Amino acid sequence: MIDKVVEVVSPERALRREAARRTLRVLNSGYGNHGASRTKKSLIGWNHKGGSPDDDITDNLEVLRQRSRDLYMGGPLATGALKTLRTNVVGYGLRVKPQIDADFLGMSDEEADEWERHVEREFQLWAEDCDAGRMLDFYEMQALVFLSMLMSGDVFCTMPMIERPGNPYALKIAVIEADRVCNPPGVTSPNIRGGIEVDQFGAPIAYYIAQKHPLDSKSMQNKWARVPVFGERTGRRNVLHLMEFERPGQRRGVPILAPVIESLKQLTRYSEAELMAAVVSGMFTVFITSKTPETPLGEAVPLEQQVDVTDENSYELGNGAIIALGEGEDVKEVNPARPNTAFDSFVMSMTRQIGAALEIPYEVLVKHFTASYSASRAALLEAWKMFRMRRSWLISKFCKPIYNEFLYEAVARGRINAPGFFDDPIIRAAYSNAEWYGPSQGQIDPLKEVNAAKIRVQEGFSTRAREATELTGSDFEMIVRQRTKEEKMMREGGLLTNASENQEVLGVPGVENEE
Repeated sequence: MIDKVVEVVSPERALRREAARRTLRVLNSGYGNHGASRTKKSLIGWNHKGGSPDDDITDNLEVLRQRSRDLYMGGPLATGALKTLRTNVVGYGLRVKPQIDADFLGMSDEEADEWERHVEREFQLWAEDCDAGRMLDFYEMQALVFLSMLMSGDVFCTMPMIERPGNPYALKIAVIEADRVCNPPGVTSPNIRGGIEVDQFGAPIAYYIAQKHPLDSKSMQNKWARVPVFGERTGRRNVLHLMEFERPGQRRGVPILAPVIESLKQLTRYSEAELMAAVVSGMFTVFITSKTPETPLGEAVPLEQQVDVTDENSYELGNGAIIALGEGEDVKEVNPARPNTAFDSFVMSMTRQIGAALEIPYEVLVKHFTASYSASRAALLEAWKMFRMRRSWLISKFCKPIYNEFLYEAVARGRINAPGFFDDPIIRAAYSNAEWYGPSQGQIDPLKEVNAAKIRVQEGFSTRAREATELTGSDFEMIVRQRTKEEKMMREGGLLTNASENQEVLGVPGVENEE
């Protein structure tokens, strides 16, 4: 009301009041003076608009996935990053070591050891033929699932029951690529986005899985199946959704290369351009100037020697060929000045930034260890923090749930004796407890690493079982059993003649030979 009165009486004063009001709106305070400033010239052009997790992630996944896969197929650095993660996190496969709660279950140590060895044998039998597609074993599926999750952002696994002759177990694993979980045509419900239906709390209750891959150029028609997350009668999980969360309320995963897609693509283009320039510089390259462009440039290379016979406008020079010039034509030499001396340092700088975003130190990413022992070891240790974290994630989201499903069927079929398994969840948890072991950390100086492990065991900071796993990826109990057998064979063969030699071989101070 006041503004309207002032505007009638004094338009100039009304204009000044409006200008002052606009100025107040843009005055900054706190973070508004820094990262949230709307007046700094360095930040005015920043396109910072964001949205919900579905707006920012789910709606952009189609482009992110395809660009990520394209980089994997054609970008050496991207391929190396993903394969480095796969090899160090999964390697030859994560192996199970049952660790049941024997005290709670009322079992002696000998009974628990025998039960655990029996379960290992049964699980190995199941693991050899667990793929619904009959192409991979369980350990190869770990590598596929992990690599697909990195490349596409997430991956899905169903657990159908398929009876096969000669196989006592029906549980199988079917790996589903991320693209196949999507909204069917015509579905507009706000609770269904990215092929995932959620309840009022945001918990997934069903997945919409396409029968064929949506990007398959040969498929004409497609059908979708609505698969509940949990079974209605048993409450057991039907679908495993493997993804890493970065925001609350997130439904779909983000490819690990997403933050560095532009950097990787530009670096790949730059490398290809430098490679082509280096190839050209290795040839005697000339420009031919002509006053009569319609006239062919000298004599043609024989048809059988031409590289591009389909393009009539291309002209080729053979190795050591001398081609006569036409009338009015001249030759000018070209020197592309390659290789570029700044190429390596620039690529190294960009690789460090990309490695930082992927949590892979530069030395590990490019397999280039030229620094000191301490620096190289620090890079390996930093990388293995991330490798162990991702391995723990894979065990929690993929290995353990499937191992629990295996125990369900094995106990139900009577192949494994577990009294009370179906009666009480805490008893089931006591039987299901297990450790998972994978490839050990690389060693720069094995002697120093072994001595450090020895001191940790002697001082009580670690155990022989843990150190055996960390150094060699082996099971300490299996090592002891094998070494006992070997020592017996050596004594019987006369290779060990006294207690001191036996003590030296075993490496256990203060232990006397019983003989």
